[in-house]
Amino acid sequence: MTTIGVPREVKNRESRVGLTPDAVGILVADGHRVLVERGAGIGSDFADTEYASMGAEIVDVDSVFDGADLVVKVKEPQPAEVARLKPSQMIFTFLHLAGEPDLAAALLQRGVTAIAYETVTTPDGRLPLLAPMSAIAGRLAAQIAAHLMESPSGGRGKLMGGIPGVERTSVTIIGAGVVGTNAAYAAVGLGADVTVLDIQPAALERIEAATGGRVRTLVSGPRVLDRCLSTADVVVGAASIPGARAPVILRRSHLELLPTGAIFVDLAIDQGGSAETSRVTSHDAPTYVDGGTVHYCVPNVPALVPRTATIALANATLAYVRMVAGRGIVALMEGGPVASGLNLFQGEVMNATVAEALRTPVDGHN
Repeated sequence: MTTIGVPREVKNRESRVGLTPDAVGILVADGHRVLVERGAGIGSDFADTEYASMGAEIVDVDSVFDGADLVVKVKEPQPAEVARLKPSQMIFTFLHLAGEPDLAAALLQRGVTAIAYETVTTPDGRLPLLAPMSAIAGRLAAQIAAHLMESPSGGRGKLMGGIPGVERTSVTIIGAGVVGTNAAYAAVGLGADVTVLDIQPAALERIEAATGGRVRTLVSGPRVLDRCLSTADVVVGAASIPGARAPVILRRSHLELLPTGAIFVDLAIDQGGSAETSRVTSHDAPTYVDGGTVHYCVPNVPALVPRTATIALANATLAYVRMVAGRGIVALMEGGPVASGLNLFQGEVMNATVAEALRTPVDGHN
């Protein structure tokens, strides 16, 4: 039996929760003990009584961290949470350590075993735990941009879809992965004039198919990028490398090409950001203006829709949580998708991409 702890998220305005009541019920049926912090699910509209009815023990935060063998969260542990972790524990959550060297150092010092949702990879290269949150973030990017485009928000005062006789908002999306595809899908749905850039023609073919050919796709290059930026009202940064720091694609000189009041939504900010002008913001203070461009750089965008996001995340993670809870370290050491999620093991870096980003050696036994 494994004792699984589900704490309440403490990151700014983070209302998601690591497990749904239904997921808890399955884990309890597997023979595990589940400790849920009091109020952990409130932000996602899950009451303590729902968790209790599925067999969870509702406890305080100290009991969660003191009693858990495996801590299941949503976002990276905050300093107060890191201080509660013990060397014997495993934590399974989004970590994004390549963009968080201080967090990585703190977790290494604590000696915990850390499994990152974002690096769990299937044999065909899919990222099954990252994908649902990427899809939600991408779709929300269009809504966020539409709101920020309104003049009270500091935008250019344009309607995304325009109206007959008035031009539509021009949206440029950099990156045609899951985030970019969903951002394009949502922006097209709002009626925007959408261009997607990527260096991979195959990715552009997929996004054209996904949107029914309603977007303009271009293979990215310096001249193409400059031309698109010069007419863009909205830019969405959606390029990333699994487990690694996001590539810095936009220099200050690029953003100077944008019209004053343009919107930049950086969805790669949780991996360090895709522009040299990017810095982390929060849901309490989501934007700042740099060089005349409104920057939105919130790292936990799916927290805006916690009910949808929590259910989607738990649907994806449950099979892997069951695997880790049922087999422990063995599941991490015998290969397979869950092993690819292993970032840290008892004070050692185990993921080569994370090690490269942190400029630290990877454990030779990985």
